[in-house]
Amino acid sequence: MMAKFEEIATASIPGQGGELRLLQRNDEFSIRIAGKSGELMNTRLHGSEDALAELACRRVAERIEARVLIGGLGMGFTLANALACLAQDATAVVAELVPGVVEWNRGPLGAAAGYPLKDPRTQVRLGDVGELLRQEPGGFDAIMLDVDNGPEGLTRRENDWLYSPKGLAAAQAALRPDGILAIWSAGQDPAFTDRLKRVGFVVEEVMVRAHRPGKGAKHWIWLAW
Repeated sequence: MMAKFEEIATASIPGQGGELRLLQRNDEFSIRIAGKSGELMNTRLHGSEDALAELACRRVAERIEARVLIGGLGMGFTLANALACLAQDATAVVAELVPGVVEWNRGPLGAAAGYPLKDPRTQVRLGDVGELLRQEPGGFDAIMLDVDNGPEGLTRRENDWLYSPKGLAAAQAALRPDGILAIWSAGQDPAFTDRLKRVGFVVEEVMVRAHRPGKGAKHWIWLAW
């Protein structure tokens, strides 16, 4: 019989009062929202998070002192794959709202992605990624957003701004010339595609799988430039 997940930590979500739960079963970890069914992420299913980093960072990997922003640390897989794509003079800035998630990644959870927070190219910013976008116009060669479940947020109502026309315009302004914005989502959203285009982006939609190679649920990544 397969072992059951056991809760090993919880973390409050700032600004809302909700709570994230970290569960473990052998060497497998799961993050869930307290009081809701299903899970936000699992260390066995990170193919689409890997793809988010690869699709964005391969476009800027050859730039001198490339600087990228990752909105949402999660289980560290997007960060790890971004670092794998980027040169040694690059910087990867990670904006994470929930301090507990950072601490989990510095603990046993971090082993799943190879402890990317220990890489000297990594900079952690605690707080809302939307604030960072507004503070650093022209600051990034690539921006990768994996916040909530995509344009229809689950954990925090304030995340709606990030996917609004004003939020997307802020992301556009935060990009350097020929920069790339990549956004992860659990599902398709034609209205969001149109919203990106109305802001002035050229948009490509890419279907990826939760479990590589080619297995698991379908997820979607918008590439916008």
